[in-house]
Amino acid sequence: MRKKRIIYYNDARHYYLFVFEPPMRLQDAWVPVDEVAGTAVNTFLYGVARGDGLFYPSKVGGRFGADREEFELSAYWRVWNNMQSLIDRGLDPLTVLVDRAHDKGMDFIASLRMAEYESMDAAHRRDNGGGVLAHEEVRDHHYRVLEELTADYEVDAVEMDLAMPGGSPVIPLDRAEATLPAMTEYVEKVAGMVHGHGKQVGARVLPTEQLNRAQGMDVAAWLEQGLVDFVVPMRYAYQVLDPDMPFDWLVEAAHRSDASVYPSLQAYSDHKQIQRGAERLWATPEQMRAAVANCYDRGADGVLSWFLQWPLGDAERRILSELGDADIIAEQDKCYVLARDAADGDPLHYKTNLPVVIATDDAETHHPILFYIADDTEERKERIRRILLRIRVYELVSADQLEFILNGRSLSDQSCTRDIYRGIDGTVINAYSGQWLEYHLHPDAWPRKGKNLLEAVLHGRADRLTGCLEIDQVHVVVEYGPYPSSQ
Repeated sequence: MRKKRIIYYNDARHYYLFVFEPPMRLQDAWVPVDEVAGTAVNTFLYGVARGDGLFYPSKVGGRFGADREEFELSAYWRVWNNMQSLIDRGLDPLTVLVDRAHDKGMDFIASLRMAEYESMDAAHRRDNGGGVLAHEEVRDHHYRVLEELTADYEVDAVEMDLAMPGGSPVIPLDRAEATLPAMTEYVEKVAGMVHGHGKQVGARVLPTEQLNRAQGMDVAAWLEQGLVDFVVPMRYAYQVLDPDMPFDWLVEAAHRSDASVYPSLQAYSDHKQIQRGAERLWATPEQMRAAVANCYDRGADGVLSWFLQWPLGDAERRILSELGDADIIAEQDKCYVLARDAADGDPLHYKTNLPVVIATDDAETHHPILFYIADDTEERKERIRRILLRIRVYELVSADQLEFILNGRSLSDQSCTRDIYRGIDGTVINAYSGQWLEYHLHPDAWPRKGKNLLEAVLHGRADRLTGCLEIDQVHVVVEYGPYPSSQ
């Protein structure tokens, strides 16, 4: 049955067991739940394992650190001793969080990374050429952990994390096709066990059907057969907010079987994982609103957020407070930051519309850039104060003849200001590498609700300038005012 969930994910490590000093107080143990309580978050999602151990005292799997006499890293030392300090007081670290979530009115989902584990046969490991989940032994181990989580803990659901945790396929590409039937049978087995306990089962999957099948997962079949109650499209190796994530196929397939879709909202607006990416820049509330609005407009049943800047402050809690209601953010400022390709041409990432590279001899070719916006620019015309189109072009000079066309209308007659080529947050200036173009769009040139097409056409480069242009940033900024505006 479809359910609206606003989910916050904590991986147990970076902003929890890694950072608190043992012995862990209950107030510290409750932090992952308490820091999102009172926002729109109604579901707490907790990563119970990493490839080298579980973050609770499992009877069927190895606890993190149990195989070590000493720890080289202080973070790992904290993990073991924080858990142990609770256990020594008769407290199960996982039960502490489950109970706290329920006390705060949240559902609790336990998420299990479905790849390597602490006692896994070395021959099955991906770095040794093994098949990971292609091996029945590996699947059986994870089944036992999922069964323990379902039967022994008061969780509301369990999630199979299959979105390439650790950055690599859970099944090698050369074994994927042959493993598709076995994985569907496995998911059916897990679903039967979980549903038998009256609980839900979900899967964290890749955004496109092709990428899922490429690592041995027939997600469409799982949904068609009613095996999973929800799916979360995402990919760990791409941590940049994408308001145009291609999850529409999942919505269509899931809703036919009354399952839910909760797209992941990555926390960054720029990151080294993308071409020309910075180390890490956090998404603003305006950028998050845009992505959330698109998710709801395209049929998502909720959203998942994670890894916001920590400790969570006013901006982060504001983001989490706005996630749950499309009506609340409908007439609030938004900034749609179009996604860019993963760095190094990663073959396991879906294709985005940026960057666009235009060679000097490629004159008069229309280079398409597709994007989606949830704002109804016709219905809300009087409340919209202005719409800006910001485009960053690498190697651009003012003498270049570069035209942009939006939904068939040339923007050559629109007011356009130019600025120094600088980072997405304005802090890094590179005055000799290109320019920002900012089009102040007249209402008759505004983008429309839904799908839009922006085209770039080079009519000619400056004399004796032969390098390629590269469009690597496109922002669509929609600003609202409290009173009707005359455009």
